[in-house]
Amino acid sequence: MNIEMQKYIKLKNNLEELKLKQMHLHLDETIEQYNSGNTTFTELLLGLTNYELKAKEERMINSCVRTAGFPYLKTTDDFDFNFQPSVNKKQIIGFKDMRFVDNKENILFIGNPGVGKTHLATAIGIEAAKNHRSTYFVSCNDLIMQLKKALLENRLEQRLKYYARMKLLIIDEVGYLPLDDVSSKLFFQLIAKRYEKNSTIITTNKPLSEWTETFGDIVIANAILDRLLHHSHVIKIIGPSYRTKNILPKTNKNAV
Repeated sequence: MNIEMQKYIKLKNNLEELKLKQMHLHLDETIEQYNSGNTTFTELLLGLTNYELKAKEERMINSCVRTAGFPYLKTTDDFDFNFQPSVNKKQIIGFKDMRFVDNKENILFIGNPGVGKTHLATAIGIEAAKNHRSTYFVSCNDLIMQLKKALLENRLEQRLKYYARMKLLIIDEVGYLPLDDVSSKLFFQLIAKRYEKNSTIITTNKPLSEWTETFGDIVIANAILDRLLHHSHVIKIIGPSYRTKNILPKTNKNAV
């Protein structure tokens, strides 16, 4: 084994020991580029370090996405805008620049089950997490259960502060189940704490005119809506369900 080979092996071992996996992975191609004489030494080192920085960024993004509690990983690229023509694609894509978060604006997705509300809320939330905005996804039912548990354990204020400090909080499925008096008041306290401080995305199957039924009190319902609708984007999705698009045609075809 010649001296150059010994140095090469030592370099590979050093990169592995330092856990510079991307530099280790791309070392051979970098050496080939150097030998070809088409790239300067500085450019080669820059390229190697860029591999590591990109991998570090991807790990951080994946960690943020996992921490946010998304139900699945879906982006706006996965959304079928042709199937839901009522959705303004340009508007949805525009949310990716995060100005709505920086401006502390809210988004309300309203529509029947299966039209893509959760998908769009998740896609926007993933973009927020990727862009280093603290993000958390929670269903309305789970949110209320956690707040009630905190109330019983005398740590409600602590839990409210946790949710309130998120740059983007996504509350899914508001209105699917009616809330009792305690639940409605807990929900209001959270929305009040976030008002004009951070952004909230809501998905709901209930028209806003029917939120009194969900919260059981017209005063509470109006107080919540007053804070959510101030500085907000209301997106109504009118269309068929993704979940039944391949089922209903078959059912209709066989119907007498």
